[in-house]
Amino acid sequence: MAQKIEKSPLAAAKLDNVVFAEGKIWHKHDQSREVSVADAMRAGKADRIEREASAEPNGHGKYSHYSHPVVFAEVKIDEELGVIRVTRVVDAVAAGRILNPKVAGSQILGAVVGGIGMALHEETPADHSFGRFMTHNLADYHVPVSADVHAIDVIFVDEKDDEINPLGVKGVGEIGIVGTAAAVANAVFHATGKRVRDRPITLDKLMRD
Repeated sequence: MAQKIEKSPLAAAKLDNVVFAEGKIWHKHDQSREVSVADAMRAGKADRIEREASAEPNGHGKYSHYSHPVVFAEVKIDEELGVIRVTRVVDAVAAGRILNPKVAGSQILGAVVGGIGMALHEETPADHSFGRFMTHNLADYHVPVSADVHAIDVIFVDEKDDEINPLGVKGVGEIGIVGTAAAVANAVFHATGKRVRDRPITLDKLMRD
């Protein structure tokens, strides 16, 4: 320790013999000998604890360990009203070895729904006078509901990756949402010839010259 604490349970203990955990410092060989970090800092008149470390690139730095998808979207648009429906989404994901296809597929399904919402429903306009979001509850912030979600097909590409880890697994946490909004926007462009560059895709933006 940087400074010996008089009458401390850890008096005369060496740094190698103590453990810092859960806001406390205790002796490796006798956990009854402990003090709180706050008390130690107070006794040592320290206002902060700092530690420096350095890291070197490992042998895996030359490989990409990310999951990656490709997303296809089909939309139908009412020519008179400009109403957009995403009738089908196909999301093919390469995420290494899939341990539980059911759970992983459900994760992708939910993320695709989020991507549809990003493209067609969700928006967070700000009040520029007060700097607050004006859509701060689910009454104003619109998200997709069952009627907005149609066929979603999830395909896991068979991918063997021996570099990332012994199991060859990767994450599927948010990969399903990556590219979904862009795929919807591209499908709208393909159907109408009009490029929408901000979200959500609304009637006035779609019909604007």
